[in-house]
Amino acid sequence: MKIDGAWIRTAATQDVFSALESAGYEAFFVGGCVRNALMGFAVVDLDIATNAEPQAIITSCENRGLKCIPTGIDHGTITVVSDGIVHEITTYRRDVQGDGRHAIVEFSTQMQEDAARRDFTINALYADRHGKIYDPLGMGKDDLAQKRVTFIGSADERIREDYLRILRFFRFSAIYADQDQGFDPETLSVISYHLDGLDRLSKERIGTEMRKLLSAPAPAPAIAAMRSSGALVRVLEGSDDRSLALLVHLESECDAYPNWLRRLAILGSMDARDSLRLSNDETQKLTVMRDAIGDMKPPHALGYHHGASLARDILLLRWASFEQMADNADWQAAASGAEYVFPIKAHDLMPQYSGPSLGQKLRTLEKQWIDSEFRLTKEALLNGI
Repeated sequence: MKIDGAWIRTAATQDVFSALESAGYEAFFVGGCVRNALMGFAVVDLDIATNAEPQAIITSCENRGLKCIPTGIDHGTITVVSDGIVHEITTYRRDVQGDGRHAIVEFSTQMQEDAARRDFTINALYADRHGKIYDPLGMGKDDLAQKRVTFIGSADERIREDYLRILRFFRFSAIYADQDQGFDPETLSVISYHLDGLDRLSKERIGTEMRKLLSAPAPAPAIAAMRSSGALVRVLEGSDDRSLALLVHLESECDAYPNWLRRLAILGSMDARDSLRLSNDETQKLTVMRDAIGDMKPPHALGYHHGASLARDILLLRWASFEQMADNADWQAAASGAEYVFPIKAHDLMPQYSGPSLGQKLRTLEKQWIDSEFRLTKEALLNGI
């Protein structure tokens, strides 16, 4: 079995392999790039595993004129930039101890040991510079073909090493698994047993995983499995996923991209800012979306007040929350409303109005103009004073 693509054949990437192999070391693509290539998904990150230790990686690559950045040298990772293309090169490793947040590792010279320390079988696939696939554990290719997300070895042991793997299981299931097959009850049982471990993780790590999970094309079955295992309420207290599947369906109907923040809004958890460490901008948008679900502003007013993108987010949330069908007229009105500019300026009302009365009059006229669906002209508005 082989993979192919411009990302493999490009001279810049082949130069990285030549730098390591000419110095006597192994080098293999690993993880996401191999997995995604086999699935026909876009390859974004180039990860390379090698038996060269970090300093040897630097020496070998710098001797070929490549830029090396010690981004994670203590953990065996060197970033190598070749003709502007970023390659994350990591020494083979084996786990020697885990504290539930990060595994403590030692460097290894064996691909087999490196594969055994990874989380899922589909992440333990390697490929040489020509695209030939290596499956040192003998399970990854079959699991990927069958669209199964399976822990390597014991799920209990893998989770104990790093409790973030609970959330990674649901994220990878949302993207790579055939969710119509359901979720393995034994795996969900192990996850339920280890839910207390989620409390040991930083909110930043949890937030990063939840962003990725909610960005998946179809996250609803995985989120439902999270709920049944008890994991969802542990990371998002008070959340309710009953409307998520309908929201995803409506997104598809309206050709709307999978906005993770929109999907977070439909879950309804009120402590998302702290639980997921949202930024101020994310928190503000989330608040606007939630507050506008049940208000009476028509689509054109939503577009005018919030812009086309956020207004359409609100419409999708309303339709999903109230189990309504998508309305193309409303969809277009939200976009067109964003194009209008209120024609009255403060100086148009002076000196007749000033101070607080000026602001109040501007707001009154603006509401009349919006209520007219922007049909009232400047002259009509001023003549009505």
